[in-house]
Amino acid sequence: MRLFLNPTPIKFIRSLFSSPHHKSPLLRPIRAESSPSAAITMSTITKSTSLGAVAEEGIARRFWIKFRKESTLALYTPFVVCLASGDLRLDTFRQYVAQDVHFLKTFAQAYELAEECADDDDAKAAISQLRKAVLEELKMHDSFVQEWGSDMVKDCRLNSATVKYTDFLLATASGKVEGVKGPGKLATPFEKTKLAAYTLGAMTPCMKLYAFIGSELQALLDSNESSRHLYQKWVDNYACESFQASALQTEDLLDKLSVSLTGEELDIIEKLYHQAMKLEIEFFCAQPLNQQTVVPLLTEHKPADNLCLIFSDFDLTCTVVDSSAILAEIAIVTAPKSDQIQAENQIVRMPSADLRNTWGVLSRQYTEEHEQCIERILLPDKAERFNYEGLHKALEQLSVFEKGANSRVIESGVLKGLNLEDIKRAGERLILQDGCTDFFQSIIKNANLNSNIHVLSYCWCSDLIRSAFSSGGLNVLNVHANEFVYDNSVSTGEIVKKVESPIDKVQAFRDILTNHRSEKKDFTVYIGDSVGDLLCLLEADVGIVLGSSSSLRRVGSHFGVSFIPLFPGLVKKQKECVEGSSSSWKGLSGILYTVSSWAEIHAFILGS
Repeated sequence: MRLFLNPTPIKFIRSLFSSPHHKSPLLRPIRAESSPSAAITMSTITKSTSLGAVAEEGIARRFWIKFRKESTLALYTPFVVCLASGDLRLDTFRQYVAQDVHFLKTFAQAYELAEECADDDDAKAAISQLRKAVLEELKMHDSFVQEWGSDMVKDCRLNSATVKYTDFLLATASGKVEGVKGPGKLATPFEKTKLAAYTLGAMTPCMKLYAFIGSELQALLDSNESSRHLYQKWVDNYACESFQASALQTEDLLDKLSVSLTGEELDIIEKLYHQAMKLEIEFFCAQPLNQQTVVPLLTEHKPADNLCLIFSDFDLTCTVVDSSAILAEIAIVTAPKSDQIQAENQIVRMPSADLRNTWGVLSRQYTEEHEQCIERILLPDKAERFNYEGLHKALEQLSVFEKGANSRVIESGVLKGLNLEDIKRAGERLILQDGCTDFFQSIIKNANLNSNIHVLSYCWCSDLIRSAFSSGGLNVLNVHANEFVYDNSVSTGEIVKKVESPIDKVQAFRDILTNHRSEKKDFTVYIGDSVGDLLCLLEADVGIVLGSSSSLRRVGSHFGVSFIPLFPGLVKKQKECVEGSSSSWKGLSGILYTVSSWAEIHAFILGS
């Protein structure tokens, strides 16, 4: 089990359990004002405050950050991945261009309506300039038609996604928004400006999204490859400085037009912004793809033939804080003060001050010895190629250390006296990483998937994990972790040891696969964030590293493991994709894929 190493979160968690109303509750369930529920309230406030700092940059920037999941889903659509690889079929691209021409004409029309509503001369001029940029974009589409000798625009039938998107834009620009008058009925300059702001709210995400995708795709192309990339012209157009500037100009204009609006009116813009993002994803997904793709991952694994096993670590993979710190703070908050007399029928506990000091000593000792153990692991020469056996032997050393650290915690008595109800309440209010719960729920609710979810964790108390997921309706997850020993729902300080180390984790991983053996082929995905996950990550068919653990990367790289950002890795896989064959995902390849959020994992595995 990782004792929480970062002193800043530890201090923050301690503050959550400190309350001016708290009065040494011994072994009773923690009172509301000092319970983990207070932790959630304060943590949520902290999150809001951090986003509030972004608010100074304007609502356009704030909305883009808030709906970053949608931008990720758009980037990972089969259409964009194939486009990025340069292997998108020409017929598909021509169809897309034909649909996009109709969309851009509507976009220009919406700008025209917004310009009529704008009361400020500068805003009118800016909108006019943006409209001209759209007309230039239409000329680029004409060049595509000439280049490939096929004019599908005239004969192309609009698909439902294009119609839905264009209808939405025109309805918004025409004032057909709940509580808004149509342009002909607008009596005041303010009403007109408000409608212009609504229109920009529906248009800004499209500009921003194309600028984002253009930049992402341009970053993948090296100078040698760009000349051979079939859709380089498209990428150049949306990655170029002028289009990036237009996207920024649109955001600035939305911010300016929204300055005088009320909170309720800003909420309407937010809804329009979000709707536009979702419609853009639908637009990409509606393009006809008659080719094999590497995304979404589970589309090629038919339920009748394949069982997909999703494995995940818990601490700092699913959570924003380490569970050891949560459990320690519950113990400290509920411990008696030094001058209190403990009842004879209760488990004897050390006073809260002594417990806090003991925990501090254990944490510092763990930090120092963990770093020393990592350094010892790295003493041999760096492997020239992937060396799984060498890594396994090295992590056996780390396993010995982890088990020793756990024994010290048990012997110290810091885990004595925790009430099961307090633990469950803390779990229910534990904040999970954005998108984690949604991802698991999407898998469970999808009747078309034949899948199983397993959580493998060093956590001392599996009850905490189960309660954390049950609050999100995830009662069916398989949890593999250690267990507290209880006496009348109060922890004795002992632990039933099941998963303590990297070796324990990989053995549990293998045991689960053995127990699932059937006529169906198993396909495994492991999601983790620390050194302790390395062996499981590598043995899974797809290993996904969430976050940026330096020790994980140092140890992995030392033994020849390659860490590849997921999106570029998928584009490379798409280039290698051969019609009629399955993607070459397999364990022990020495390749792990890195992501910064659960949104990327969701987009890759499940799609939009």
